[in-house]
Amino acid sequence: MEKACSKQHLLQHLLRLLFYLLIFIPNIAKALANPRASNNSAPAVIVFGDSTVDPGNNNYVKTVFKANFAPYGKDFANHVPTGRFSNGRLTPDFIASYIGIKESIPPYLDPTLSIKELMTGVSFASAGSGFDPLTPKVSNVIGIPKQLENFKEYKKRLESAIGTKNTENHINKALFIVSAGTNDFVINYFTLPIRRKTYSVSGYQQFILQTATQFLQDLFEQGARRILFSALPPMGCLPVVITLFSNHAISECGCLDYFSSVGRQFNQLLQNELNLMQIRLATHGVRIHLTDSYSALTDMIQGQGRSAFDEASRGCCGTGYLETSLLCNPKSILCPDASKYVFWDSIHPTEEAYNNVFKSIRPIIDAIIRD
Repeated sequence: MEKACSKQHLLQHLLRLLFYLLIFIPNIAKALANPRASNNSAPAVIVFGDSTVDPGNNNYVKTVFKANFAPYGKDFANHVPTGRFSNGRLTPDFIASYIGIKESIPPYLDPTLSIKELMTGVSFASAGSGFDPLTPKVSNVIGIPKQLENFKEYKKRLESAIGTKNTENHINKALFIVSAGTNDFVINYFTLPIRRKTYSVSGYQQFILQTATQFLQDLFEQGARRILFSALPPMGCLPVVITLFSNHAISECGCLDYFSSVGRQFNQLLQNELNLMQIRLATHGVRIHLTDSYSALTDMIQGQGRSAFDEASRGCCGTGYLETSLLCNPKSILCPDASKYVFWDSIHPTEEAYNNVFKSIRPIIDAIIRD
């Protein structure tokens, strides 16, 4: 009888163990796959820049440079084309999810946003924008100075809801992300003739550096204390750059190092300026970090790192060599699996590539948002 009881108790323990495993293992696996930041005090993510971080502000602007139609958003929640220039989420979306704020960053110009959505962060970015005042005029999008004006308006809306002092504390603790500059070089300087008549390459680098650092100073004066600034990517590896500037774009689809070298040089100049700014403003609690998206993308293109991609020389949409915005449309032929491609269209990375960039900068995020 005792043996029968002990067997029954053993069976009950095993069943309980099985039950706990069924409940907790999926959650543990999910937590391991999607880790959350620890010791996070950032209540919001606030974003400025271009198409790499625009979740759909251009939907509300009279410009042809939009992405609020299929196949954009093919792998986003509910397959919705939100205006993001990718098949899914962008790096700020992954960052917001990681620090536990929300799963995606909405565009500030969305008129339906609640005060809660505003408080946890928005993006002011506009696809096609840049630091050069001429760049946003090319495609009639929102320039960086106007993005800053919209941010000031945003602060007033918060002040009306939670008061001036609470808004000030909120902004001081928020994580700011700035990602722009590629359009200044690729679209403006190298493609159009106007700036090349006035500036040498090094002169233009200094011009963009000056406007970028002034923008960071303006953000500081508006209360920003935690700032992630994205480095320029390897511009010579963008499929559209290879198509437009290579002598043998189709037969020889390798990166054009000249264009990438311009980005490398600019990133070093920018790093030096950010270091000086960090030293100068450290007593105000400022933390400024340059995120090395250049190396992250280069590693993906060269097949290095943990995530290997099958295709890095062309985008998933259409031929992948020239298509972006209206040229990547519902009639475009798509690759079978975008997660195997570094680029979604001829300029913009896939969701998987953006996720890889996020993973590569996670230690910096941890450092910048810690209490």
